[in-house]
Amino acid sequence: MEFSSRARHLRLAGDRREPYPHSLQFYQEPPTESISLVEFESFAVDRLRLLKVVENLGVSYVKSGDVYKTKLEAELRRLKFPYRALAEDDYDARRKDHISHFILRLAYCQSEELRRWFLQQEMDLFRYRFHELTDGLRQKFLDHVNLSFEAISEDLKNELANELYMSTPGLSMTKVKEQMFYKVGLSDAVDLFRARRVFIKDGFAFVPVKDIDAIVLNNYRKNLSKALALTARSLPSIQSDERLQPLLNHLSHSYVGPDYSVQKNTGKIALEHIDALSVKSFPLCMRQLHKALRENHHLRHGGRMQYGLFLKGIGLTLEQALEFWKKEFIKGKVDADKFDKGYAYSIRHNYGKEGKRTDYTPYSCMKIIMSNPPSQGDYHGCPFRHSDPELLKQKLQSYKVPPSGVTQILELVKGMHYQLACQKYFELTHDVDDIGFSLNHPNQYFAESQRILSGGREVKKEPNHLGNSQQKINSQESMNSNSTPTTSNMTTDAELEGLEAYFTED
Repeated sequence: MEFSSRARHLRLAGDRREPYPHSLQFYQEPPTESISLVEFESFAVDRLRLLKVVENLGVSYVKSGDVYKTKLEAELRRLKFPYRALAEDDYDARRKDHISHFILRLAYCQSEELRRWFLQQEMDLFRYRFHELTDGLRQKFLDHVNLSFEAISEDLKNELANELYMSTPGLSMTKVKEQMFYKVGLSDAVDLFRARRVFIKDGFAFVPVKDIDAIVLNNYRKNLSKALALTARSLPSIQSDERLQPLLNHLSHSYVGPDYSVQKNTGKIALEHIDALSVKSFPLCMRQLHKALRENHHLRHGGRMQYGLFLKGIGLTLEQALEFWKKEFIKGKVDADKFDKGYAYSIRHNYGKEGKRTDYTPYSCMKIIMSNPPSQGDYHGCPFRHSDPELLKQKLQSYKVPPSGVTQILELVKGMHYQLACQKYFELTHDVDDIGFSLNHPNQYFAESQRILSGGREVKKEPNHLGNSQQKINSQESMNSNSTPTTSNMTTDAELEGLEAYFTED
């Protein structure tokens, strides 16, 4: 990708649509212009937000249903992505769609799990957009991506009506006459042919529009899967690129909500209430850590970091934190002197009172899921991601989650929708049908739980416009809470160039 804002400004108004003749594409050609670092980050974060919404809607609603379509269109509009293929002057939206896809392709090619997630969300987004095309725009798109599927004429359809009716299960004669059919090469319709679900004549399959979607989606999946594998081969080069690696690591582990570094309720949580709060308002990951701490009177470093910063985020002061951890540790094998000389330092460090004076922020769900997996004897991590399914099932049952709810949660875990599994756990334990927002942070879980339990039954929707605090990187090891996800040697008006090489064959 050679990212030059100069090229964009020099483009004549009459040529604005030329690079993007359609609002839908297979993303076969990487962008060749330069963009600023600010635009790079903005485009990528917006697309990541969009794909998170796609994931959330996909498991909450029927993908072909009106509610799903309405909510997804609203999100596309809000984030200024192409939402219908009818607008003629949506060059900026099409450009953003194109560039942001390739940025996230770089970020999400770095592991099999990331590639699988990215592929699934992009597939669902493409399916929605393709379904929204009119008949004429659908044909133009097929021609544009070199899929030679030609819609047959009404005369030919009427002539073949009986054969189409007999060969296409699920369609009545009335539906046959209402549906558009496409003339498709047999090699593209081999699955339909094997299942005896399509009419064949003169080496061509006559495919109804409901099945042409599946063929186009299959082509898109093959192309994108191959492209991700190709980009993954460039990983050594990407990882050695000082401009890119910090940005891409941030995106692939990204959390784009509040960082919970400043709490209005600091000092308002009493230590004697933590046991009760852990049952009522802690997410499963923190409830697990609290239980392990009470039982073992100790947590390893990963657990202390994850749980300690969470407690800081819900309002524990430094003095309360020192008292809380000391009281628990001295019940075990750590005496008061050893605690004061060792463990107390790391607690003060987390509060920005030691070392580099970095005021660390609580871990987001993505950070917990994607980094530092627990080993034997550890209790940190995400139970939905890192627990054995049978042990997770037993834990949910012990917490009085109803059998149907346990089944729903385990299905989400099986599909690797770990945050959505936690969201379902929230709904089941708080007796709400739809929390109305994407759950992305343990401290968000706590805050929303407390609001509901205090009488605020209407769950707050996600804000339409995210403030600056919501775009902070959550990588505490390298940056403080006021950092932006940029490299130290680049300014915000710097330009990124020459990235297209990562998407092409050598």
